Parts: sequence; structure tokens; C-alpha cells
Amino acid sequence: MTTNLEPQWIQQVKARNLAGVVSAALDALAPLGPLGAQLVYVAQPALGLFMQRDALTELAQSLEEPGGIERLRALLDED
Repeated sequence: MTTNLEPQWIQQVKARNLAGVVSAALDALAPLGPLGAQLVYVAQPALGLFMQRDALTELAQSLEEPGGIERLRALLDED
């Protein structure tokens, strides 16, 4: 079940059955947190071909904030 509090990109990831892949990517980025966020900002022009830029900005902000990765994982794990 998706809620209105979920970012649209998370709803799209779930609809495409990619939650496991994205969750694994978050696991890989978790130790790097803010550095991972900066990588997302730098790669945003190229990643923008695959995702909406607003979604990339939300992802980067979640990587930067304390508890953001855990929140994203929880949203991805919800049905």
C-alpha cells in the first residue's frame, strides 16, 4: 500500500518491482551518506535521463539528513 507521504519516485520504484535493487543501492551508499548525496548531485544531469530531477534531489537530501536512509528503506519495504 502506498501513502501520499511517499515520494513519487518510491511509488514508481515499487511499481516496477525495483525496491530490492534500490534498497541494495541504499545499503551501499549508507556508509558514505553525505558523500553519496554529493555524488547524486554531481551525477544528476546524467541520472536525469532515467529519473526525474526532483526525485534525485529528494534522494540526495535523504542521504544527507540523519535517519534519511532508514526512512527510505522503511518506505521501500512497505507494501
